[in-house]
Amino acid sequence: MTNILRGIDAIAGALALLGRCVIFALIVAMLYEVVARYAFGAPTLWAFDISYMLNGSVFLLGAAYALRCDVHVRIDFLSQRMPMRAQQLLNGAVFLLVMTPITTIFAWVASKKAWKALITGEVESVSPWAPVVWPFYTVIAVGLAALALQFLAEAIKLLSGRKNPGEAPGELDGMEEKQ
Repeated sequence: MTNILRGIDAIAGALALLGRCVIFALIVAMLYEVVARYAFGAPTLWAFDISYMLNGSVFLLGAAYALRCDVHVRIDFLSQRMPMRAQQLLNGAVFLLVMTPITTIFAWVASKKAWKALITGEVESVSPWAPVVWPFYTVIAVGLAALALQFLAEAIKLLSGRKNPGEAPGELDGMEEKQ
């Protein structure tokens, strides 16, 4: 079981690393647009589409990693007054019975939408550039699937007592994280 949990954590870490790389692509695209627009008076058709697709990709590629590191916003003013074991059971149950099924369903729907977009050659209909949308839809599906897996892994960690709510792991992708 530990190897499976480590594997799921590794997937989250790999996607987060990919998200970090996407940030650089977003910066390059936006710098190009700014220079093209203001220095040469030649704005691009594609900058807006690239910016929202890459920004959404960064968000979704990092979601599972953020859950793994417990840096999502949490509202726990009531549960933090409970004993630690009760907090673990409550959080684990919510992750297992509510969040994992919801994100799994969203990932399934997103994957069907990505597949349909690939097969039909769907393009962005409101954009003058009209890029194909299946790559972006695929990132949405992958990010949601990784988030669903991470919810499952976190539920197992919490229910088994391996993790406390609000506790980040001591080691993140081989780098020591200072808290």
